[in-house]
Amino acid sequence: MTKKQKISLLLRITVSIGMLAVLIWRVPSFDASQVIPELTLRNALWLAVSAALTLLALVLSALRWQKVLDALGLHAGLRRLLSHYLAGQFVSNVLPTTIGGDVLRVSRLSRETGESPSSFASVVLERLTGWLVLPIISVAGFLVNPPLQHLGTATRVARGLALATLTGLVVVLAAVADQRIGGRFAARDGWRRFAGAVHLGLDRLRQRPGAAVSLLLVGFAYQFVLVLAAVAAAQALGLGEDAGLTALLAFFPAVAIAQVLPIGISGLGVREGAFVLFLTPLGVETEEAIALGLLLYLLNLGVSLLGAPAFAVGGRTAPMADPVATPG
Repeated sequence: MTKKQKISLLLRITVSIGMLAVLIWRVPSFDASQVIPELTLRNALWLAVSAALTLLALVLSALRWQKVLDALGLHAGLRRLLSHYLAGQFVSNVLPTTIGGDVLRVSRLSRETGESPSSFASVVLERLTGWLVLPIISVAGFLVNPPLQHLGTATRVARGLALATLTGLVVVLAAVADQRIGGRFAARDGWRRFAGAVHLGLDRLRQRPGAAVSLLLVGFAYQFVLVLAAVAAAQALGLGEDAGLTALLAFFPAVAIAQVLPIGISGLGVREGAFVLFLTPLGVETEEAIALGLLLYLLNLGVSLLGAPAFAVGGRTAPMADPVATPG
């Protein structure tokens, strides 16, 4: 890493530690042992379920990526994409680096396909589908559990994040999809070529509504599985109905949106603070909300370790066959 990157990483780690310290300082009775649930058979089973669902979500992410690539005319096996995805998770969540897992995915896929702009576009479009479904899931949670709509600041912040995310996404997609804006970059060089590739990808999805619907369905499945993983983790902590399915349907998307803000490392501090904001009005104790955030982080970290072999050997694999273009 360059000196600037090292400073940036150090600042982000400091911010995360500072936010966690403030949260814990506000709870004098906080016990660090509460982060790890008591090792009973029931809790162990719930933890295993949460970890399995987290891994399943990564498989669905790889499947979502594959569907984007199919729309772009680049065909890759699910096993290969899952390997790249796990390696990316390992980089993002385990290694002390400012180079994100998405950069690794783009790099490895473009080396295999020889199509850097399309590889870049596939990762961008795969991520954008997540931003699209998160606000919808949150709204669904509020609709199926109307009392959640009357929790004051928690409700307003969750709705505000959903609305801001959806509005921002629509603006970005409209700009990139517009022929006068995104289309003008398609035949350019440098970074404009990559923006043009995203434009062409959106155009292909628009021409193939069946592929777009399939992509969105996988996107919904991915986010819903992550909500279920959070529900299982809450059960392992003994939170019961206070952090049940409908509550996490409404608020977990807002947590997911907040934790990707580049103000910490791996969402530490931000995620836990968001859980405190959203769950304490439901009767969850502050230390329990913090423990849920940290437990989800540890589970994700544990699953990310599965990407270590893929990270170590994935960069030395042979290129795939030449991409096969699809009509339209």
